Amino acid sequence: MKHYISPLLPRLAQMIALVILLCAHAQGAEWPRQFTDSHGTHTLEKAPLRIVSTSVTLTGSLLAIDAPVIASGATSPGARVADDQGFLRQWGDVAKERHVKRLYIGEPNAEAVAAQMPDLILLSATGGDSALALYDQLSTIAPTLVINYDDKSWQQMLTLLGQATGHEKEAAQRIAAFDSQLAAMKQHLKLPPQPVSALVYNPAAHTANLWTAESAQGQLLQQLGFTLAALPDLLHASQSMGKRHDIVQLGGEDLATGLNGQTLLLFASDQSVAQALAADPLLAHLPAVKQHRIYPLGNETFRLDYYSASRLLTLLEQTFRSQ
Repeated sequence: MKHYISPLLPRLAQMIALVILLCAHAQGAEWPRQFTDSHGTHTLEKAPLRIVSTSVTLTGSLLAIDAPVIASGATSPGARVADDQGFLRQWGDVAKERHVKRLYIGEPNAEAVAAQMPDLILLSATGGDSALALYDQLSTIAPTLVINYDDKSWQQMLTLLGQATGHEKEAAQRIAAFDSQLAAMKQHLKLPPQPVSALVYNPAAHTANLWTAESAQGQLLQQLGFTLAALPDLLHASQSMGKRHDIVQLGGEDLATGLNGQTLLLFASDQSVAQALAADPLLAHLPAVKQHRIYPLGNETFRLDYYSASRLLTLLEQTFRSQ
Protein backbone atom coordinates (compact mmCIF):
# COMPACT_ATOMS: atom_id res chain seq x y z
CA MET A 1 0.00 0.00 0.00
CA LYS A 2 1.40 3.35 -1.04
CA HIS A 3 1.39 6.27 1.41
CA TYR A 4 0.21 9.54 -0.02
CA ILE A 5 2.41 12.55 0.74
CA SER A 6 0.85 15.90 0.14
CA PRO A 7 2.92 18.18 -2.10
CA LEU A 8 2.14 20.94 0.42
CA LEU A 9 4.17 19.33 3.20
CA PRO A 10 7.64 20.29 1.91
CA ARG A 11 6.44 23.86 1.41
CA LEU A 12 4.91 23.87 4.90
CA ALA A 13 8.18 22.66 6.35
CA GLN A 14 10.00 25.46 4.55
CA MET A 15 7.54 28.02 5.90
CA ILE A 16 7.98 26.74 9.47
CA ALA A 17 11.75 26.92 9.10
CA LEU A 18 11.46 30.46 7.77
CA VAL A 19 9.27 31.53 10.71
CA ILE A 20 11.79 30.05 13.16
CA LEU A 21 14.61 31.88 11.39
CA LEU A 22 12.70 35.18 11.43
CA CYS A 23 11.89 34.81 15.13
CA ALA A 24 15.53 34.15 15.94
CA HIS A 25 16.55 37.14 13.87
CA ALA A 26 13.96 39.34 15.64
CA GLN A 27 15.29 38.33 19.04
CA GLY A 28 18.83 39.10 17.98
CA ALA A 29 17.68 42.41 16.52
CA GLU A 30 16.69 43.68 19.97
CA TRP A 31 20.31 44.77 20.23
CA PRO A 32 22.02 47.07 19.52
CA ARG A 33 19.78 49.73 21.06
CA GLN A 34 20.10 53.50 21.01
CA PHE A 35 19.40 55.88 23.90
CA THR A 36 19.44 59.65 23.94
CA ASP A 37 20.32 61.67 27.03
CA SER A 38 21.72 65.13 27.77
CA HIS A 39 25.06 64.07 26.26
CA GLY A 40 23.74 62.82 22.94
CA THR A 41 22.76 59.48 21.44
CA HIS A 42 24.46 56.30 22.68
CA THR A 43 24.49 52.84 21.14
CA LEU A 44 24.45 49.79 23.39
CA GLU A 45 25.69 46.83 21.36
CA LYS A 46 24.34 44.12 23.67
CA ALA A 47 22.50 43.61 26.91
CA PRO A 48 24.75 44.66 29.81
CA LEU A 49 26.03 42.04 32.23
CA ARG A 50 28.03 44.26 34.61
CA ILE A 51 26.20 47.46 35.51
CA VAL A 52 27.68 50.07 37.81
CA SER A 53 25.28 52.61 39.30
CA THR A 54 26.95 55.76 40.58
CA SER A 55 23.55 56.87 41.91
CA VAL A 56 22.19 55.28 45.05
CA THR A 57 18.77 56.50 43.91
CA LEU A 58 18.88 54.48 40.68
CA THR A 59 20.21 51.29 42.26
CA GLY A 60 16.93 50.30 43.88
CA SER A 61 15.13 50.38 40.54
CA LEU A 62 17.83 48.24 38.95
CA LEU A 63 17.49 45.67 41.71
CA ALA A 64 13.71 45.67 41.35
CA ILE A 65 13.92 44.55 37.71
CA ASP A 66 16.66 41.99 38.40
CA ALA A 67 19.18 43.93 36.31
CA PRO A 68 22.81 42.79 36.80
CA VAL A 69 24.00 45.70 38.95
CA ILE A 70 27.33 44.72 40.50
CA ALA A 71 28.30 47.92 42.34
CA SER A 72 26.74 51.14 43.52
CA GLY A 73 27.59 54.48 45.02
CA ALA A 74 26.40 54.93 48.60
CA THR A 75 25.43 57.58 51.10
CA SER A 76 26.50 57.93 54.74
CA PRO A 77 26.21 54.54 56.50
CA GLY A 78 23.73 54.38 59.35
CA ALA A 79 22.01 57.62 58.37
CA ARG A 80 18.28 58.03 58.79
CA VAL A 81 17.64 56.74 55.27
CA ALA A 82 20.56 54.30 54.92
CA ASP A 83 21.78 50.97 56.34
CA ASP A 84 25.26 50.12 57.59
CA GLN A 85 26.51 49.90 54.00
CA GLY A 86 25.22 53.31 53.02
CA PHE A 87 22.57 51.69 50.83
CA LEU A 88 18.95 52.85 51.11
CA ARG A 89 17.07 50.88 53.74
CA GLN A 90 14.23 49.74 51.50
CA TRP A 91 16.54 47.62 49.32
CA GLY A 92 19.68 47.20 51.42
CA ASP A 93 18.92 43.55 52.20
CA VAL A 94 18.35 42.79 48.52
CA ALA A 95 21.71 44.36 47.66
CA LYS A 96 23.44 42.16 50.24
CA GLU A 97 21.77 39.02 48.89
CA ARG A 98 22.98 39.87 45.39
CA HIS A 99 26.47 40.84 46.56
CA VAL A 100 26.30 44.41 45.26
CA LYS A 101 29.58 46.10 46.11
CA ARG A 102 29.78 49.59 47.59
CA LEU A 103 31.86 51.79 45.30
CA TYR A 104 32.37 54.79 47.56
CA ILE A 105 30.56 56.94 50.10
CA GLY A 106 29.38 60.30 48.82
CA GLU A 107 32.22 61.67 46.68
CA PRO A 108 32.32 59.89 43.26
CA ASN A 109 35.50 58.04 42.35
CA ALA A 110 36.26 57.13 38.74
CA GLU A 111 39.00 54.64 39.69
CA ALA A 112 36.58 52.70 41.87
CA VAL A 113 34.16 52.50 38.95
CA ALA A 114 36.86 51.37 36.50
CA ALA A 115 38.01 48.63 38.88
CA GLN A 116 34.61 46.93 38.51
CA MET A 117 35.11 46.54 34.72
CA PRO A 118 31.52 47.55 33.93
CA ASP A 119 29.88 47.28 30.55
CA LEU A 120 27.31 49.97 31.44
CA ILE A 121 27.57 52.96 33.80
CA LEU A 122 24.55 54.91 35.03
CA LEU A 123 24.69 58.48 36.35
CA SER A 124 21.98 60.68 37.79
CA ALA A 125 21.55 64.11 36.23
CA THR A 126 20.75 65.90 39.50
CA GLY A 127 20.73 65.37 43.24
CA GLY A 128 23.32 64.71 45.88
CA ASP A 129 24.22 61.36 44.29
CA SER A 130 25.07 62.79 40.89
CA ALA A 131 28.50 61.97 39.46
CA LEU A 132 27.94 64.13 36.40
CA ALA A 133 31.23 65.98 36.93
CA LEU A 134 33.05 62.72 36.12
CA TYR A 135 31.14 62.01 32.92
CA ASP A 136 34.10 62.51 30.57
CA GLN A 137 36.24 60.10 32.59
CA LEU A 138 33.54 57.50 33.09
CA SER A 139 32.47 57.49 29.44
CA THR A 140 35.94 56.28 28.44
CA ILE A 141 35.47 53.21 30.66
CA ALA A 142 32.13 51.96 29.32
CA PRO A 143 28.91 53.27 27.74
CA THR A 144 27.57 55.86 30.18
CA LEU A 145 23.96 57.00 30.41
CA VAL A 146 22.76 60.08 32.28
CA ILE A 147 19.35 59.51 33.87
CA ASN A 148 17.18 62.36 35.10
CA TYR A 149 14.98 61.16 37.96
CA ASP A 150 13.64 64.44 39.30
CA ASP A 151 10.81 64.75 36.77
CA LYS A 152 9.66 61.13 36.57
CA SER A 153 7.50 58.77 38.55
CA TRP A 154 9.25 55.64 39.80
CA GLN A 155 7.22 53.68 37.23
CA GLN A 156 8.60 55.80 34.39
CA MET A 157 12.08 55.30 35.80
CA LEU A 158 11.59 51.54 36.00
CA THR A 159 10.40 51.43 32.39
CA LEU A 160 13.37 53.49 31.19
CA LEU A 161 15.90 51.32 33.01
CA GLY A 162 14.16 48.19 31.76
CA GLN A 163 14.69 49.35 28.18
CA ALA A 164 18.33 50.21 28.84
CA THR A 165 19.11 46.83 30.39
CA GLY A 166 16.88 44.46 28.43
CA HIS A 167 14.66 43.84 31.47
CA GLU A 168 11.45 45.32 30.10
CA LYS A 169 9.43 42.27 31.10
CA GLU A 170 10.49 42.46 34.74
CA ALA A 171 9.76 46.21 34.83
CA ALA A 172 6.27 45.69 33.42
CA GLN A 173 5.57 42.92 35.94
CA ARG A 174 6.62 45.06 38.89
CA ILE A 175 4.50 47.98 37.72
CA ALA A 176 1.46 45.77 37.09
CA ALA A 177 1.71 44.23 40.56
CA PHE A 178 1.97 47.66 42.16
CA ASP A 179 -0.94 49.04 40.13
CA SER A 180 -3.12 46.17 41.31
CA GLN A 181 -2.17 46.88 44.91
CA LEU A 182 -2.87 50.59 44.45
CA ALA A 183 -6.28 50.02 42.83
CA ALA A 184 -7.38 47.66 45.58
CA MET A 185 -6.20 50.01 48.31
CA LYS A 186 -7.74 53.15 46.79
CA GLN A 187 -11.24 51.71 47.15
CA HIS A 188 -11.12 51.84 50.95
CA LEU A 189 -8.89 54.87 51.50
CA LYS A 190 -10.33 57.74 53.54
CA LEU A 191 -8.29 60.81 52.70
CA PRO A 192 -7.41 63.35 55.41
CA PRO A 193 -8.40 67.02 54.95
CA GLN A 194 -7.11 68.36 51.64
CA PRO A 195 -4.93 69.81 50.24
CA VAL A 196 -1.77 68.34 51.70
CA SER A 197 1.83 69.47 51.96
CA ALA A 198 4.26 66.60 51.31
CA LEU A 199 7.77 67.27 52.55
CA VAL A 200 11.04 66.18 54.09
CA TYR A 201 11.58 68.14 57.31
CA ASN A 202 14.99 68.86 58.84
CA PRO A 203 14.48 69.61 62.55
CA ALA A 204 18.07 70.71 63.20
CA ALA A 205 18.09 73.31 60.44
CA HIS A 206 14.40 74.22 60.61
CA THR A 207 14.13 73.73 56.85
CA ALA A 208 12.08 71.53 54.55
CA ASN A 209 12.14 70.19 51.03
CA LEU A 210 8.61 70.35 49.65
CA TRP A 211 7.72 67.71 47.06
CA THR A 212 6.25 69.18 43.88
CA ALA A 213 3.63 67.67 41.59
CA GLU A 214 6.47 66.58 39.27
CA SER A 215 8.21 64.52 41.95
CA ALA A 216 7.77 60.78 42.21
CA GLN A 217 6.26 61.31 45.66
CA GLY A 218 3.85 63.95 44.41
CA GLN A 219 2.77 61.84 41.46
CA LEU A 220 2.06 58.83 43.66
CA LEU A 221 -0.02 60.87 46.10
CA GLN A 222 -2.05 62.28 43.22
CA GLN A 223 -2.64 58.77 41.89
CA LEU A 224 -4.22 57.98 45.24
CA GLY A 225 -6.49 61.02 45.10
CA PHE A 226 -4.51 63.43 47.30
CA THR A 227 -4.38 67.10 46.27
CA LEU A 228 -1.07 68.90 46.72
CA ALA A 229 -1.30 72.39 48.18
CA ALA A 230 -0.20 75.11 45.77
CA LEU A 231 2.54 77.45 46.89
CA PRO A 232 1.42 81.01 47.67
CA ASP A 233 2.05 83.37 44.78
CA LEU A 234 4.21 85.68 46.87
CA LEU A 235 6.43 82.93 48.21
CA HIS A 236 10.01 83.42 47.03
CA ALA A 237 11.27 79.87 47.43
CA SER A 238 14.61 78.87 46.03
CA GLN A 239 14.97 75.74 43.94
CA SER A 240 17.35 73.30 45.60
CA MET A 241 20.46 72.07 43.81
CA GLY A 242 20.00 74.21 40.73
CA LYS A 243 17.61 72.81 38.16
CA ARG A 244 15.67 70.22 40.11
CA HIS A 245 11.97 69.88 39.41
CA ASP A 246 10.96 67.60 42.26
CA ILE A 247 11.52 69.80 45.31
CA VAL A 248 11.21 73.38 46.53
CA GLN A 249 13.48 74.29 49.42
CA LEU A 250 11.84 76.16 52.28
CA GLY A 251 13.62 77.95 55.12
CA GLY A 252 13.26 80.97 57.38
CA GLU A 253 9.96 82.79 56.99
CA ASP A 254 9.18 80.79 53.86
CA LEU A 255 8.94 77.57 55.88
CA ALA A 256 5.67 78.42 57.61
CA THR A 257 4.29 80.16 54.52
CA GLY A 258 5.08 77.22 52.27
CA LEU A 259 3.56 74.56 54.53
CA ASN A 260 0.02 75.68 53.79
CA GLY A 261 -1.62 72.28 53.45
CA GLN A 262 -4.43 71.20 55.75
CA THR A 263 -2.46 67.99 56.35
CA LEU A 264 1.31 67.48 56.52
CA LEU A 265 2.77 64.25 55.12
CA LEU A 266 6.37 63.75 56.26
CA PHE A 267 8.55 61.66 54.00
CA ALA A 268 11.85 60.16 55.18
CA SER A 269 10.53 60.64 58.70
CA ASP A 270 9.53 58.73 61.80
CA GLN A 271 7.47 59.76 64.82
CA SER A 272 10.36 61.69 66.37
CA VAL A 273 10.54 63.99 63.34
CA ALA A 274 6.79 64.55 63.46
CA GLN A 275 7.08 65.49 67.13
CA ALA A 276 9.93 67.90 66.37
CA LEU A 277 7.87 69.65 63.70
CA ALA A 278 4.87 69.89 66.02
CA ALA A 279 7.10 71.46 68.69
CA ASP A 280 8.61 74.06 66.34
CA PRO A 281 7.29 77.41 67.67
CA LEU A 282 7.49 78.96 64.19
CA LEU A 283 4.97 76.40 62.94
CA ALA A 284 2.63 76.27 65.92
CA HIS A 285 -0.01 78.45 64.20
CA LEU A 286 -0.41 76.17 61.18
CA PRO A 287 -3.85 74.51 60.91
CA ALA A 288 -2.27 71.10 60.36
CA VAL A 289 -0.21 71.49 63.54
CA LYS A 290 -3.12 72.78 65.61
CA GLN A 291 -5.32 69.89 64.49
CA HIS A 292 -2.55 67.29 64.92
CA ARG A 293 -2.66 66.32 61.25
CA ILE A 294 1.02 65.46 60.91
CA TYR A 295 1.79 62.00 59.58
CA PRO A 296 5.31 60.49 59.29
CA LEU A 297 5.59 58.10 56.33
CA GLY A 298 8.73 56.16 57.22
CA ASN A 299 12.44 56.60 56.73
CA GLU A 300 12.38 54.55 53.51
CA THR A 301 10.56 57.19 51.45
CA PHE A 302 13.36 59.69 50.84
CA ARG A 303 13.72 58.30 47.32
CA LEU A 304 10.88 56.38 45.74
CA ASP A 305 11.47 53.13 43.89
CA TYR A 306 9.45 49.91 43.69
CA TYR A 307 10.45 48.85 47.19
CA SER A 308 9.79 52.14 48.98
CA ALA A 309 6.62 52.86 46.98
CA SER A 310 5.20 49.47 47.99
CA ARG A 311 6.00 50.14 51.64
CA LEU A 312 4.49 53.59 51.35
CA LEU A 313 1.22 52.14 50.05
CA THR A 314 1.05 49.79 53.01
CA LEU A 315 1.69 52.60 55.49
CA LEU A 316 -0.85 54.93 53.87
CA GLU A 317 -3.42 52.16 53.97
CA GLN A 318 -2.78 51.56 57.66
CA THR A 319 -2.97 55.29 58.40
CA PHE A 320 -5.96 56.34 56.29
CA ARG A 321 -8.00 53.18 55.87
CA SER A 322 -11.74 53.82 56.06
CA GLN A 323 -13.59 51.98 58.82
